Amino acid sequence: MPRYEYRCRPCGSTFELNRPMAESSAPAVCPEGHEDTVKLLSTVAVGGSATPAAPQGGGGGCCGGGCCG
Repeated sequence: MPRYEYRCRPCGSTFELNRPMAESSAPAVCPEGHEDTVKLLSTVAVGGSATPAAPQGGGGGCCGGGCCG
């Protein structure tokens, strides 16, 4: 289930909610009970190693190693 981040306008706190995508734009109440909140744009973090893949066959070029002739 996606996690969305919100900021409360009255108290300035930020909080996260797990909710279905269909409810992503539904109003959210902050943990302090304030209803005036705004959904923040979040970046996606992906874990893992960034090891580049070894080239497969041929030598590149405009056709990925094929003969464009």
